[in-house]
Amino acid sequence: MTNPTDRNAALAARDLKHIWHPCTQMHDHETIPLLPIVRGEGAWLIDAEGRRYLDGISSWWTNLFGHANPRIAAALAAQAQTLEHVIFAGFTHPPAIELAEELVRITPPGLDKVFFADNGSAAIEVALKMSFHYWLNQGHGGKTRFIALTGSYHGETLGALSVSDVALYRKTYAPLLLTPFLAPSPDAWEGEPGETPAQVATRRLEELRALLERHAHETCAVIVEPLVQCAGGMRMYHPDYLAGLRRLCDEYAVHFIADEIAVGFGRTGTMFACEQAGVSPDFMCLSKGLTGGTLPLSAVLTTQHVYEAFYAEYAAGKAFLHSHSYTGNPLACSAALATLAIFRDEPVLERNRALAAHLARRLEPLREHPHVAEVRQTGMIAAVELVADKATRRPFAAEDRRGLRVYLHGLQHGALLRPLGNVVYFMPPYVASASELDLLVEVATAGIERAVAD
Repeated sequence: MTNPTDRNAALAARDLKHIWHPCTQMHDHETIPLLPIVRGEGAWLIDAEGRRYLDGISSWWTNLFGHANPRIAAALAAQAQTLEHVIFAGFTHPPAIELAEELVRITPPGLDKVFFADNGSAAIEVALKMSFHYWLNQGHGGKTRFIALTGSYHGETLGALSVSDVALYRKTYAPLLLTPFLAPSPDAWEGEPGETPAQVATRRLEELRALLERHAHETCAVIVEPLVQCAGGMRMYHPDYLAGLRRLCDEYAVHFIADEIAVGFGRTGTMFACEQAGVSPDFMCLSKGLTGGTLPLSAVLTTQHVYEAFYAEYAAGKAFLHSHSYTGNPLACSAALATLAIFRDEPVLERNRALAAHLARRLEPLREHPHVAEVRQTGMIAAVELVADKATRRPFAAEDRRGLRVYLHGLQHGALLRPLGNVVYFMPPYVASASELDLLVEVATAGIERAVAD
């Protein structure tokens, strides 16, 4: 560990005495330094010793417009002096009303009702419960199952984990979970030799059709992350799959749940990924970038048709009795309104497309690397697939932890990169400059060389 007089080390020692960190094997911190961050500035994080780290992953994909963004901070400060929170059952407040109106305005057509929750997993829980309860209210109580994609990830609460297919998260808790039907992912990485991403999507839609043919009568909904399966390894697929999915859901009378928690708010090149297929889901789950990375908040948007299935006298038992203590929190809603105002007032998507094109150019040389099987990109999400053997795509052994080596190299050279296994990915804040993207790629490239050296 570092010198005990070091401010970082002193804060880390205090942290490790009591705090249990998420998604972490705490034993690792016997050898891997825990970094105390005391300040953020644009795309940068600054530790207790004043060292700077370029945030290449938007702090778990949440930060859109930079740390300590002055416009969002001002909105939070103003709201904190007015109303910090109020029960959202039987009461309302202007920030929630205005945010719901704005979300309905900017999301795909037909999503006219907004249900607020407080994080992404909670939004998934809401959508799953609402879909099941809708069918129950309609007299179809036999619909109790869900269809998810292989390699999917939708969160780590029990309901969200039930429709996820990443063994790292699911395996331990399998006895506690619902069992979904799994449809083969349209991930272009899994295509046959010479097969285009659109052809992969078409083939996978036929397999989904066969699954629905057998199980639509017991299926509430199909849930997908549109265009990019993020925590599953940044797996990317063609928009045709979403268009075909919408048609199949209509044909077989099941709901389409779009998990846009990570891919929404401009991340894929359009405001929402579903736009690239010209489709509206029955449920759209939003979080992460919704508040610009400042406060927890999520929203589930659905249709007037779904809403009406719950609208009845209380005694009828049709009400959706789901709640969170901090539902519709005014501070979070104000942060979200400030975030959406930046989209409205500035050419964010145009700027993102230029940055994405620059990132693509800088990553292009890695395609020839002997341990890189693929470089893929959708908008402001790019990923580099590391393999032991390029010709056969044979992966590195998981216990080698090559991605961890890239992560540690990044920290040593002023960049926060947090690979998913052997997938090195880039999901920077939208305020990152071209030169900052250059730095990320340079540090990642050197880290990859170091990670595969033996």
